Amino acid sequence: MADNQTLERPDRLGLTNDELAVHRTVFASDALKDMVVVLSGGAGGIGRAIAWLFARLGAHIVVVGRNQERLNTLVSNVTGRKLKASAYAADIRDPDAVKALFDSVWKTHGRVDGLINSAGGQFPQPAIDFSVKGWNAVINTNLNGTWYMMQAAAQQWRDNKYPGSIVNIVVVTTHGLYGIAHTIAARTGVIGLSRSVAVEWAPLNIRVNCVAPGAIETEGWNVYTPEARAAYPRSNPMMRAGSPWDVAEACAYLAGPSGGFVTGETLTVDGGGQLWGETWTTGKPPYFSGGGS
Repeated sequence: MADNQTLERPDRLGLTNDELAVHRTVFASDALKDMVVVLSGGAGGIGRAIAWLFARLGAHIVVVGRNQERLNTLVSNVTGRKLKASAYAADIRDPDAVKALFDSVWKTHGRVDGLINSAGGQFPQPAIDFSVKGWNAVINTNLNGTWYMMQAAAQQWRDNKYPGSIVNIVVVTTHGLYGIAHTIAARTGVIGLSRSVAVEWAPLNIRVNCVAPGAIETEGWNVYTPEARAAYPRSNPMMRAGSPWDVAEACAYLAGPSGGFVTGETLTVDGGGQLWGETWTTGKPPYFSGGGS
């Protein structure tokens, strides 16, 4: 199967650990040699791809999440291939837990070179029906949690007089993406925040960028209806879904030496979807198809 083709597996979504361990990459095997990279949301579909790629490129990847068992399974698979990885269970919505995380990583490794914020989540629902609890749950993880991780990493880099790089996984906010307005609000905030601190933190030799995936096939698609999922490949002019590997390689470019003169940018990985197409996570209302209200 060609690497850039949509994976057609009706029985499952995303890539397995075995596939990620051997998936072709454009990067040299030592592209991230000896880097220590903290990765939130490492057990998710995109997060696992990032973890595998960074480890295969020579980094020690510290995967962070709330489910210790899932983290341990990932780390066991990665280290079983003689690659470097470790797990740290933490709730990124808790700033004290985040500070303790970075204190521990610095104590263990004596450095942190990069942070990838891949943690996040949302549920499809018309915005008019959001509960206060549902809204806050998404904002607290996708915006507040990302910020706590960014700030804690930057403070350590400042205090240790050490350079660093942050890559935030967001969503495409410049075209039609409907049914998840809470995450649009949170991720738009992250993009604006990243642009601002990219300037503020430049004197500290800290780069801050974002990657905005479009229709990327992962197991996370299971929260959407089969009808909605079937429409996602038609949401961009390339007429297919992307792979978590596409996002992982974008992160490697920005986080590593290859992105050394890039900061404050959002790299969109969506097959041109921001220029053409729309995505309805809750199903397209008949009103927009000429079917009336």
